[in-house]
Amino acid sequence: MSGNEGRSARAVMATAGHVDHGKSTLVRALTGMEPDRWAEERRRGMTIDLGFAWTTLESGTTVAFVDVPGHERFVTAMLAGVGPVPAVLLVVAADEGWMPQSAEHVDALCALGVRHGLLVITRSDLMEPELARDEALEHLAGTPLAGLRTVCVSAATGAGLDELRDALDDLIAGLPAPDTTADVRLWVDRAFTIRGAGTVVTGTLGAGRIRVHDELELLTAEGARTVSVRGLQSLGADATEAAGVSRVAVNLRGVPREAVTRGDVLLAPGAWLATDLLDARLHGIRDGIPVDVDDLPAELSLHIGAAAVTARVRPLGADTVRLRLRHPLPLRVGDRAVLRDPGRRVVAAGLTVLDVRPPDLRRRGAATRRGAQLATMTSVASAAAELARRGIARRSELIAMGVTRPDVDAVARVAPGAAGWLVDPGRATEIAAEIAAAVATHDTADPLDPGLPTEAARRAVGLPEPRLVEAVLRHAERAGSDTGLVLRDGRVVRSAARSLPPAVRAAMDALRADLERTPFAAPEAARLSELGLGPRQVASLVKTGELMRIADGVVLLPGADKRALEVLADLGPEFTLSAARQALGTSRRVAVPLLELLASAGHTVRTPDGGHRLV
Repeated sequence: MSGNEGRSARAVMATAGHVDHGKSTLVRALTGMEPDRWAEERRRGMTIDLGFAWTTLESGTTVAFVDVPGHERFVTAMLAGVGPVPAVLLVVAADEGWMPQSAEHVDALCALGVRHGLLVITRSDLMEPELARDEALEHLAGTPLAGLRTVCVSAATGAGLDELRDALDDLIAGLPAPDTTADVRLWVDRAFTIRGAGTVVTGTLGAGRIRVHDELELLTAEGARTVSVRGLQSLGADATEAAGVSRVAVNLRGVPREAVTRGDVLLAPGAWLATDLLDARLHGIRDGIPVDVDDLPAELSLHIGAAAVTARVRPLGADTVRLRLRHPLPLRVGDRAVLRDPGRRVVAAGLTVLDVRPPDLRRRGAATRRGAQLATMTSVASAAAELARRGIARRSELIAMGVTRPDVDAVARVAPGAAGWLVDPGRATEIAAEIAAAVATHDTADPLDPGLPTEAARRAVGLPEPRLVEAVLRHAERAGSDTGLVLRDGRVVRSAARSLPPAVRAAMDALRADLERTPFAAPEAARLSELGLGPRQVASLVKTGELMRIADGVVLLPGADKRALEVLADLGPEFTLSAARQALGTSRRVAVPLLELLASAGHTVRTPDGGHRLV
């Protein structure tokens, strides 16, 4: 696809350092490749965009280099190059020493949390390198890059290059192993067209795995679209798959060149949350020097991966802020990024993402309370903590926020849930009590129409899914919180002892005594009237499960159908209606619908001679 891209690399490193300190010359000497892609770069001897080259070390390890521009006008391009990489070659020229862009590049690297790298003193043939080395190490003191292994080289004479290659081998051997099972997030740092192939994008794949024919999601400032991987290259060779960490070139099927640009991102479908609102913790560049949140401009530039997005800043605490991005980015808890002040041309702070679905701050005091909450949060997403803060969350959304799947699985074993939703156990107990209150309010207003349909109960407490109603009620019961509620025939009802008016409860007690003596002698209308049980009262007793309706005007105690089967079994496999009526001790008015009910449930069938047979 491209002569300057991507065989699967064992490691990817970026260069960093002041303009004209020999970064590209060093990469050229190490790899034998020209990292500067543009004729103007080679003519001016100054890198103005990202370059790429690679080489194989003595150990057989392949290392790719992202060569970044050093001039202050091209810091955005520099950040796009170093953003996704795990290690850096920090280059300082022996004849010039530490310079302004050396400092800004180090500030950016520290803000991004880069801790692995080498300090390379170039042009050691022009001046003794020890002074530049000591000066650079002094500037690195108090940063995550303090104490970098140092190698002094001369690209012109070749001195020190073998030592540098050995140092690269040692460095790469100590880098953290990438997670090749992770969800793909490939920040695009180049996009171009190749005749006969179409649109190609390149980037540093930090984790995960991309295969030919994969479907990915392309997220741009204009929105998301599904794309297909037509082809892959890694370090100049065609590949059927590429795994992190590596430089990759991805040929996208059916995507016009103008639809993708630097800062866009290829994602595993459905695995990421795109957000334009996030809460984050800021950190200074050097140890012991905090960020003055109140001194930050209201608008800064957020750099992560190869993306650069304008962000409005709202302080929330001593070191925490809320950022409103110009357009959404796929972020997770724990992501590191850079906030840069383009007006002053300085790195303002580093940040760690704490929340990608933060709550609204509309009520008085909400910002203060949120700041106090953020002060207790860490950069590691916890399923229990996230669920406790949110009360209710989708399982898939917790994972997309950055919670590990095993952690979500562990919480799902103790938290009530349904249809992909999880409810915090403590919040579930509260919701169950709220449902009980809603049912009680309804029953007070209309005692003869007890309970709420499941959907009405869901709406009453704001649950996102009706099946969660049953889940929270079961959880409350297991937790020993007696709500007095049961779910029956699609309704949430209070148990009879709680839901029936006193007069109806007393009438039911008398009717129950009748039916316990003669289980199949359904009360006549006169007996019901005597007890004060009209149609509405009988209907309420059926809804609460106190009575079982066999047919219009025919009610028995719950379980009468099962008890009838036990009686009829003594008659033999076949019996007549008359024999059944006598055995049950009831009338034809009850026996006929009762046998019809048993037949509809598949317990009996009619015989050719008009009798009945147990199944």
